[in-house]
Amino acid sequence: MAEFLHILALRPLALVGKSPEADPVTTSAPSRPRIHRAWLVAFAAFVALVGAAGFRAAPSVLIDPLHEEFGWSNTTISAAVSINLILYGLISPFAAALMERLGMRRVVAGALVLVAAGSGLTVFMTASWQLLLLWGVLVGTGTGSMALAFVATVTSRWFVKHRGLVSGVLTAAGAAGQLVFLPLIAALATHQGWRSASLTVAAAALVVVPVVLLFLRDHPSDVGTTAYGAAEPEERPAPARGTARRALNVLRDAARTPVFWLLAAGFAICGASTNGLVGTHFVPAAHEHGMPPTTAASLLALVGLFDVAGTIASGWFTDRIDPRWLLGGYYFLRGCSLLMLPHLFAPTTEPPMWAFIIFYGLDWVATVPPTVALCRERFGLTGPIVFGWVFAAHQIGASIAATGAGMIHDHTGGYDIAWYVAGLLCGLAALLSISIPSVRAEREPRNMALTRRP
Repeated sequence: MAEFLHILALRPLALVGKSPEADPVTTSAPSRPRIHRAWLVAFAAFVALVGAAGFRAAPSVLIDPLHEEFGWSNTTISAAVSINLILYGLISPFAAALMERLGMRRVVAGALVLVAAGSGLTVFMTASWQLLLLWGVLVGTGTGSMALAFVATVTSRWFVKHRGLVSGVLTAAGAAGQLVFLPLIAALATHQGWRSASLTVAAAALVVVPVVLLFLRDHPSDVGTTAYGAAEPEERPAPARGTARRALNVLRDAARTPVFWLLAAGFAICGASTNGLVGTHFVPAAHEHGMPPTTAASLLALVGLFDVAGTIASGWFTDRIDPRWLLGGYYFLRGCSLLMLPHLFAPTTEPPMWAFIIFYGLDWVATVPPTVALCRERFGLTGPIVFGWVFAAHQIGASIAATGAGMIHDHTGGYDIAWYVAGLLCGLAALLSISIPSVRAEREPRNMALTRRP
């Protein structure tokens, strides 16, 4: 009987995912259930990701102001955006490996400082190469360190239960960043000048740093708890050495499997059809059809609003439906919407454009939760780094689309061809996604070996 009463006294600790040894409280009085620490970590990650998305989206509303002041062509300005997008992806797997060595807090806080420096120093630039260095290299490296591989790292370390849903919520932070920053930056660029917009981005990055330092923790064992939903505590792995070598070794092993290339190719098209094309060129394209830039930026921000709902729902579906079929459906529907877009531009926001914004917004980054799930399912403990490389392909696709659409515009005087090409490519991505072999078929013995690798 005494042993039974002892168990009852300790039950509140189990509710919050803590072991008796981790909390030296007397067992005579049960402690109150409180929020699990994993949710505070997720909150800090959400805030950082909101900021990263806003910082990365800012150049899309600065293309016209920079062109008017400096006379730089769309191709030149788009090149800076392309460098930003490439580094946003290529830095991601190395950042994921660096988080294994230095911890998430240090990496993310340092990335925010780097973004603030890159954005703030743009007010002094006088030549196009400085734009390439600041917005391209510095901001791209900083935001890349807070890319979606960060989402995979947080969810893998801190969540067992509701992992897909949390992946969706954190991915939706990118959409929320667009919603918060784009209208503000567009208004500042229009009424106060693009320099005010750049300084605002720098200040916002610095404001997020204390939140990260206060709430973000690297591993559940650091605070004496377990991952949310875990049956037993897990020891923190020893810090990995050779960050770059580890990231490259993971790429080498993953690249030997067809699954990696199917995921990478599909995600490259995903990046081309979102960040690279719509995220970069929607505002100037709408402006050419008579729509005010602030209105176009607000529409793009609304894409982010609906994407919050779409991505969270996608995370919920990922916990219940085969991720391969989810990806196939998302890409197919996105392709259909992009094929319709050239016929929807007008000086005012007509109902068909509103329909596109809602439909496309729900699908914007709904592809992330099922892609993260497939990387984790097929590559196990190396899943976050593998996803970092898949995400690098996403950003390479985005970079090609950003530059390619700018070149198409300079040579044809419009963006119509770019929209049509992106729509057709999304159809290809749908086919690639449903072609990923099922785990049950055991067609990928190397994948299974990677999954078992400690």
